[in-house]
Amino acid sequence: MTDMNLEEARFNMIEQQIRPWEVLDQTVLDLVARTRREDYVPETYRTLAFADVAIPLSQGETMLAPKLEARLLQAVAIQPQALVLEVGTGSGYFTALLAQLARHVISVDIHAELVATARQKLSQHGIVNVTLVQGDAARGWDKQAPYDGIIITGSLPVLPESFKTQLKVGGRLCAIIGDSPVMTVRLFTRLGPQQWQSEDLFETDVPPLKNALQPNRFVL
Repeated sequence: MTDMNLEEARFNMIEQQIRPWEVLDQTVLDLVARTRREDYVPETYRTLAFADVAIPLSQGETMLAPKLEARLLQAVAIQPQALVLEVGTGSGYFTALLAQLARHVISVDIHAELVATARQKLSQHGIVNVTLVQGDAARGWDKQAPYDGIIITGSLPVLPESFKTQLKVGGRLCAIIGDSPVMTVRLFTRLGPQQWQSEDLFETDVPPLKNALQPNRFVL
């Protein structure tokens, strides 16, 4: 794909997928326009870099569809001084988007191979305000808490309370909650020490986070 074709495909991704999906925040649109998504896609799937699909990664993980990434980014509304937790590094592309908005990003992935690949990609693009960690953050990550923003890129049947308590007052948490085929993207805002506000944004269906907390399921 030539540079001209790449830019046309990127433009079409924004205008035909992302903007029609109610992503109207110009900061987010500009960020997606200037960040080279194709560099984070596995070589095998590079031709799908701008397609409206989830892209397979190693370890059975996936890269979220572009419109979903952009909508999550818009919802969490990262500010320049923010400390952000990302649960599920994946390809490192969403990490790169967060890093360009925040002061610092802590990104945790359970797979060492994905962490290593993401570290290499982010380094190639000169993104240094990220701490990548191999670990299991499916039930929270208190090591650098509290956070101004938390984004969980895999789905959870139920949200562990620890995530909500690891937010700063005024902080925002974006999580995909429920079971396939219908999950809800829910935005939590911490209003006070023991007070949170939640808002259901839209429905989607993405793979579950490894080791996610399971609800009590009663079998009749």
